[in-house]
Amino acid sequence: MSPHAEEHAPTKNGEIVLLDYELWAEGGGRTDLIDTTREETAQQAKLEVPEGHRFAPQAHLIGGEYFPAGIEAALEGLKPGAEVEKEFAPAEAFGERDPKLIELFSMHEISRLPEMRREDAHLDLGTVLTIRGRRGRVVSLTAARVRVDFNPPFAGRKIRAKFRVVEHVHTPADQARAIVDLTYGHGPEFTVEVRDHEITLKVPERSKFDFAWVAAKPRVIDQLRTHLKPKTIRIVEEFVTPAPKKEADASQDAGKEASTPAPAETEKAAPAAKAGTKSASPAPKDG
Repeated sequence: MSPHAEEHAPTKNGEIVLLDYELWAEGGGRTDLIDTTREETAQQAKLEVPEGHRFAPQAHLIGGEYFPAGIEAALEGLKPGAEVEKEFAPAEAFGERDPKLIELFSMHEISRLPEMRREDAHLDLGTVLTIRGRRGRVVSLTAARVRVDFNPPFAGRKIRAKFRVVEHVHTPADQARAIVDLTYGHGPEFTVEVRDHEITLKVPERSKFDFAWVAAKPRVIDQLRTHLKPKTIRIVEEFVTPAPKKEADASQDAGKEASTPAPAETEKAAPAAKAGTKSASPAPKDG
């Protein structure tokens, strides 16, 4: 297949692409924006966005785990450049709502949770709590009882989505960076080289002491092996040792000494200047 034909070929399962999208949940008399790569859409929906978030088409693995399986299946076969709008029933997306996953707890038990013992703790409708290893949202509360819903946030709601595959990610270096972005994030900040079946990833400063990077590293390596099949993967983390403080202070002092005349020289210069002034004055006349 020619490079031009590859560029316009339909997407395949297991392929990495750049994806532009918006995802909405509908039901219960309301429509909520779940996620989007489009800044204007997020602003119109007043979506809360983490500080520093960058809106742009994102690397996406077709058939991966970013979206529910039903939505991922719908991405297979899309042609780059064309925007597609689809609707998904709850069973195809975040699942049907299970009444058994809505449970009642005493206010005493809730008040003993770690997140409720912080100084800034606040309990209200929608508050997310972690109870016995499960995350749920508060859906009702009284002075004595709290009802918590452990269903996925968008369970039981129809999903409406718009997708546009911007392009296939072809080059090994771009695929490696995309895999980092998919698995850990901050992919554009990694320096990537692929040469002679060897992949070199240079870790950015922000990630060197990031526990999330430490946890993600084995998954990144596994994904690189699966998709690019390199012989060697090198993870480079450079640490520059700062100059010792004494040496730095000494160099600063030396600079000051070079720019400031010595006290002895200053004292000698003053009388010479005075003498010069006297010799330039006319001598007083007799009488």
